[in-house]
Amino acid sequence: MVAGTFYPAAPAALAKQLAELFANTERRIFPGPVRAIIAPHAGYIYSGQVAANAYKQIEGEQYDSVVVIAPMHGFFKGVSVYSGDAYETPLGPIDIDRKLSAAMSGKHPAVYASTVGHAGSGGRGEHSLEVQLPFLQIVLGKFRLVAMIMGDQEESTIRAASEVLSATLKGTNTLLVASSDLSHFHPDKEARQMDKRFENALAAYDTDRMIEVVTSGGSEACGIGPIAAVVDATRRLGGQNVEIISYDTSAKATGDFSEVVGYLSAVVIGKKEIPKPAPVVGSPMKKKPEGYTEEEKLFLRDLAHQAVEAGVTGKRLTVPSAPTPRLEEKRGVFVTLTLRGSLRGCIGLVTAKKRLFEAVAEMAQAAAFDDPRFNHVTERELPDLEFEISVLSPLVKVDDVNDIVVGRDGLMIKLDLHSGLLLPQVASEFGWDRTAFLEQTCLKAGLPKHIYQNPRAEIYKFTVDRF
Repeated sequence: MVAGTFYPAAPAALAKQLAELFANTERRIFPGPVRAIIAPHAGYIYSGQVAANAYKQIEGEQYDSVVVIAPMHGFFKGVSVYSGDAYETPLGPIDIDRKLSAAMSGKHPAVYASTVGHAGSGGRGEHSLEVQLPFLQIVLGKFRLVAMIMGDQEESTIRAASEVLSATLKGTNTLLVASSDLSHFHPDKEARQMDKRFENALAAYDTDRMIEVVTSGGSEACGIGPIAAVVDATRRLGGQNVEIISYDTSAKATGDFSEVVGYLSAVVIGKKEIPKPAPVVGSPMKKKPEGYTEEEKLFLRDLAHQAVEAGVTGKRLTVPSAPTPRLEEKRGVFVTLTLRGSLRGCIGLVTAKKRLFEAVAEMAQAAAFDDPRFNHVTERELPDLEFEISVLSPLVKVDDVNDIVVGRDGLMIKLDLHSGLLLPQVASEFGWDRTAFLEQTCLKAGLPKHIYQNPRAEIYKFTVDRF
């Protein structure tokens, strides 16, 4: 791994740095789904913000697999598709999609199964691929990976990679990621001029123009091969256009404008799809939650909508009286907002400090206006905004982790000033077993993933009534 050089090796420090990067960017609204990302691969202190600006655009989205294709800072022929079992970062292992990787390895002689250039569970490999993975782990959670290193960037290799990607991924819900920096070691003004030429070609969604502007010396891109292969493949797979997300140079971090490296991030937008109503925090549990009546649920959902509408319009919210005594009880609650199937905000109150109906109104406004990952909800978004309410049972301290039932129990882990909570449906959505659920809750708290084994760590479980 290149942890400790390109990004922090300590899980808590890495999670903190990524949280800060994502807090400094915003999610845009596109006319279709994001099908590919182009992102830089320098150390996070240099290019991390530019990369985070692009990865923010897929926060909370769901893909069956992610294909990352990155350039080799060295040389070998063709494209090496990792044939191992997993990649590893400080945030945990990422399982390789063995079936999809094998399918890609059997379609063209230039694209083959290998460990050349790769870092599996352990050793060091090509940094241009590895540095993309923690971003993906934060925004997507658990996913399966196809890891591809392009050893040479001849046009024949680019074409082979594009053909393999388009042939293998047709009809799948797969995200493509191309890794590349732009100009290297020119004065800042000159670098920006060179990089603008490449940006214009990319924005035009023109693969031939991108390759020509680099091979002619008008621009530079160390990952022109991966970018061109991904852009060309998305065109074959129904991509509509490229959106440039962010650009900067290393001068912002170093203060040295005499020799800089250029960084750009972008996304490829696909055809508009009918959004799936499944909320990003998890799929519906197999057993329908019992407890609150339909009248009570409707009252709380309407109240959440009224609270957000009041916040958007600047009107004063008049909280109506609760229709039943149960809604007067003090309960912990989370309110999740989704917009056309994508997360738009989620904030909750863990402890039972407020009456339920008051807590729902307050958390709805907090999710709409105080979630640091998103801009404030706007009036234009109100008609398409969907609300999900998760009412928490009282927290129960866990003395034996074997008592945790995945799919039924949510978890909260506390140690010193750190705490993290995951709702029970998250584990069901990602197919985690008990150990993975505990580890992911530790990471959510900004703690090492095995810290739940520390005798000082406090583990709590709870159930939810979700509607």
